[in-house]
Amino acid sequence: MSRPPARGRFAPTPSGPLHAGSVLAAIGSYLSVKATGGEWYLRMEDLDQPRQKPGAAATIQRQLERLALEWDDAVLWQSEHRERYRAALDSLIAAGAAFPCGCSRAALQQNAGHCPCRERLPVAARAWRLRPMEMATAVWEDRWRGPQIPEALRPPPALLRADGIVAYVLAAVVDDGFQGISEVVRGEDLLPLTGVQRQLQTHLGLPHPSYAHLPLLRDERGRKLSKSAGAPACDTPPEQAWEASLRYLGWDLPKTLQGADARTLRDWALQCLREGAPLWPRAPKARTSSTGPREGDSPFQK
Repeated sequence: MSRPPARGRFAPTPSGPLHAGSVLAAIGSYLSVKATGGEWYLRMEDLDQPRQKPGAAATIQRQLERLALEWDDAVLWQSEHRERYRAALDSLIAAGAAFPCGCSRAALQQNAGHCPCRERLPVAARAWRLRPMEMATAVWEDRWRGPQIPEALRPPPALLRADGIVAYVLAAVVDDGFQGISEVVRGEDLLPLTGVQRQLQTHLGLPHPSYAHLPLLRDERGRKLSKSAGAPACDTPPEQAWEASLRYLGWDLPKTLQGADARTLRDWALQCLREGAPLWPRAPKARTSSTGPREGDSPFQK
């Protein structure tokens, strides 16, 4: 049965060029949405200004263009919508869903993530955190991984950080609601946050999009590729990046596509999906977070 047109998004932080893992997530989310005839948005998560690097956003957009990943509508810049996130935080505070926290990071680490501010108001608030509730650990269904049972996060996730920056977990939920996002396809490193984000959606009266989490790419030491860990930019030619991403997800490419350009590979993959092919044939069915395939076997590294 075909799915109705979806709305999805790709939301990188402009702290450097896309690495191979980011390219995999971009291709996966694009294909999932466009196979339904839906809209795919580009969002720049640029709230954390100290992490930004000059020119990174423009580089990311050029990388996506070379990959034939065309986004709909204008780019959404989170830094232009701080008032929207503050309004959402104020709503959570008024509803008692957020509490002030005066704990330092060191104190939380010493207390194994326990935050005493949940029971006793601090003298001075350093941050605002989401009050843990049962809905954050309610079972939810990952499109490919099956039922998920979230674990309670310790410490409770910050909504407004001590440095005054609205946290990702809140800003992403607010923007997904604003843009009408109906499906989220992203890396499995964000799988543990999904229960919390569903709790926030309930508090804010927002719909729950469907979620699907792709396997991570890792380096030769088993560490996930990330900009903060110095993962190199994906300088693979676009057609090779497409081939590597599809093979990593379990696709078999016909010999007739050898040497095809990125746009041809994209259109072929979309046609396969519209005819019923799964995006991730080897997705595990698990009740808790799963590591998926062995990321150390990434074809990007061969």
